[in-house]
Amino acid sequence: MTESLPVSRTTDFGVAKLMPDVDRERAWLLTVDGAPQSYVDLDEPTHLEFEYARRLGHVLDLAAEDGRPLDVLHLGGGALTLPRYLAATRPGSRQDVVEADRGLLDLVAEHLPLPPDAAITLHSADARAWLEAAPDDSADVLVADVFGGSRVPAHLTSLAYAREAERVLRADGVYLANLADTAPFAFLRSQLATFAALFEELVLVAEPAVLRGRRFGNAVLVAAHRPFDTAALARRTAADAFPARVEHGLGVRRFTGDARPVTDEDAVPSPVPPEGAFGIG
Repeated sequence: MTESLPVSRTTDFGVAKLMPDVDRERAWLLTVDGAPQSYVDLDEPTHLEFEYARRLGHVLDLAAEDGRPLDVLHLGGGALTLPRYLAATRPGSRQDVVEADRGLLDLVAEHLPLPPDAAITLHSADARAWLEAAPDDSADVLVADVFGGSRVPAHLTSLAYAREAERVLRADGVYLANLADTAPFAFLRSQLATFAALFEELVLVAEPAVLRGRRFGNAVLVAAHRPFDTAALARRTAADAFPARVEHGLGVRRFTGDARPVTDEDAVPSPVPPEGAFGIG
């Protein structure tokens, strides 16, 4: 067997590196400027290594009945972990992936090719610009996992952005986003307030230590116009290696507090992670 070697390339927005996992034969970690972005096992696309990715996967599993193909829009590409996961768990799904870094898409396509029958279309474009041009009622699920320099860009946090997401989603569609914050949670609370202005149902998933403000970490936001099976989601997240808490209803409203929706004029990126928050090794 030929030993896999790391691959490093300067792309449009940073230095991307693919590093093989010594414990899994065809698994790779993608970092950009040293920050972990994605983990992919080409032989086992349903393996989700990162905890936040597992939580997103749980939401995707519960977004519709088992195995039903979905039309999914991914804002943020990375190494295409979740598109691969959906192609395996929901065959026949049609997926669009929007990634601003064309060089990163090229690197991933070259070294971590997609299955030929995956029905995943890649687009090199700004996420919000692409979303604003997308047709009404065209997606069952919208996944937002966009980080630039380990921060969610400001233009993907506002009420105008959320309104575009709602427009593109079908009536029973689900929006889910990977966010990151810590106490006093000005960013995370503002995102909950922003999406609560448009969606009837909100769910927040994060580790208890993150929600208590003890450390910086990821939080998954789920928004929909219909009730979500939070009991099933709580069971799945509780069984993970790093259990997460599922907040909804009154819990989300209490967490949001007096935060206000974000406008384009006052939008800011998510906070800078502390040194080592997303480090590796």
